[in-house]
Amino acid sequence: MSKTVILSTKTLSDIQRQELLNADFEVFEEDFISTKKQEFKLNAINDNLIFTSQNAAQSILENVNVDDLKTKNVFCVGLKTKILLSEAGFNVVAYTGYAADLAEIIALIYSQESYTFFSGNLRKETLPKALAAAGIKFNEIQVYETLLTPLKIKEKIDAILFFSPSAVESYLKDNVIKKEICFCIGETTAEALDKITKNIIVADQPSVEDVIEDVIEEYK
Repeated sequence: MSKTVILSTKTLSDIQRQELLNADFEVFEEDFISTKKQEFKLNAINDNLIFTSQNAAQSILENVNVDDLKTKNVFCVGLKTKILLSEAGFNVVAYTGYAADLAEIIALIYSQESYTFFSGNLRKETLPKALAAAGIKFNEIQVYETLLTPLKIKEKIDAILFFSPSAVESYLKDNVIKKEICFCIGETTAEALDKITKNIIVADQPSVEDVIEDVIEEYK
């Protein structure tokens, strides 16, 4: 009996990959997006900082003036982003799994504060729109760039792992989704597939590990 073939649209860690291999999957990995550093200036920084990605957090941590920001409170999306910033000495007041939830917390509890949102070029409008609608003072600094790196997949695959809407967009440039099950890290990523397929499974928590758990659960 042939193995189930999984395509990950980003390179997995050794531990993540091994978990799939131990469950007897055949695994292919390709990076359908890449990120690159961008020049930016830390001007007009407000009292609180917002991060919705690890890439934005990493860009700030690599800035020579990063220590000047550590007196600010941080609001972020993603447990790994929270851990990255906390371990670097930032005070993370709140973190959530999704930008919409973070915007709601800010609007309900911290609406009198001001914010600087560190973002990438392909960020979604969810958070800025919600903050603007709530009349919250904020500005935005773009600190990294996401690039699509599309690639034609020639292997026959049974399932695809998607970790961002940008990766979905990149994959669809050169490939067609037919009967493959699409495992998505979160609702925002799943929404990018909404008009393409209904064969979607969304992780309960937005982490790579939860996506992998879903794959194993689906095929065990």
